Amino acid sequence: MAQVLHLTGPVLVGREEERAEAWVLGGRITYDRPAGDHEVTTVEGWVLPGLVDAHCHVGLDSHGAVDDATAEAQATTDRDAGALLVRDAGSPADTRWVDDRADLPRIIRAGRHIARTRRYIRNYAWEVEPDGLVERVRTEARAGDGWVKLVGDWIDRDTGDLSPCWPADVLAEAVAAAHEEGARVTAHCFGEQSLVDLAAAGTDCVEHACGLVPETLEAFSDNDIAVVPTLVNIDTFPRIAEPAREKFPEYHRHMLDLHARRYETIAAARDAGIRVYVGTDAGGSLPHGLVGQEVERLTRCGFSALEALDAATWGARTWLGRPGIEEGEEADLVVYAADPREDVGVLAHPVVVVLRGAVVRG
Repeated sequence: MAQVLHLTGPVLVGREEERAEAWVLGGRITYDRPAGDHEVTTVEGWVLPGLVDAHCHVGLDSHGAVDDATAEAQATTDRDAGALLVRDAGSPADTRWVDDRADLPRIIRAGRHIARTRRYIRNYAWEVEPDGLVERVRTEARAGDGWVKLVGDWIDRDTGDLSPCWPADVLAEAVAAAHEEGARVTAHCFGEQSLVDLAAAGTDCVEHACGLVPETLEAFSDNDIAVVPTLVNIDTFPRIAEPAREKFPEYHRHMLDLHARRYETIAAARDAGIRVYVGTDAGGSLPHGLVGQEVERLTRCGFSALEALDAATWGARTWLGRPGIEEGEEADLVVYAADPREDVGVLAHPVVVVLRGAVVRG
């Protein structure tokens, strides 16, 4: 006898669409009541597509690559928090084995970070000089799942502050090379100038982007450059900057300023029409399973609950080219006891998690 999940709903199919109920048959969504004799399990509650964490490093911790058991624990933590689709924005670990696990989230990889020599966290990135950037970008474009991750800026110990890592002309050539390989480009950027250079180079996305100012807000909007702000990570800037207080006071001051205006900055991005998506930056210094907290942070920036949900569900899945709760698609969904459109806080308490049509939590 075939087993069926009956989702009593409401099923939140999109920002403006909901269904009263749905079923999961053979691992896939249907909105037509299955005919025939089935063993039916009823699941009550508000149903969302599996949440998206668009900046989540499975296979990475503060020291670099981790073993498979640790990566599995990271992915399981994200899954149990409702994040069923992860864009891994750079990792030195090979996590392709995860694709064979029906009980772990789907991962979209960006290859390994590409950084300037001695200008990023040790053991994270391929470290190259500008004359090697384009070749490395082509290699990582072929290694990833349609994304390349650059480190756009970092502290320059000669200037004592954040500084772009790449000459603007080389950066433009590298972005063009990624596009030729069929990959999109995203970049880690804290400060202001690197955003100017990346916008001019034609990047597709920027991570953090806490240095946005009116000039770059306009450029990002005009060129449809997305932002994944990782606000739960920006919360940690005072701790990150504190060890540099005496030796690099300008960097320390700069990081505290970026932190102080973080909500204002992302609010301005929203108001400028820039697409903003949810990402936590888990896997470096942050734990996994924070996707609900990041959605809540967007509401502090003036996003409505519906806008913040869209940044983690329907809109994010469309941006990454992955389906939501659609007829005939595999069922990756999360069920809540209350309406997340009224209170995004319920995202912290999923009742049931369904991955590839199977209940993995609840």
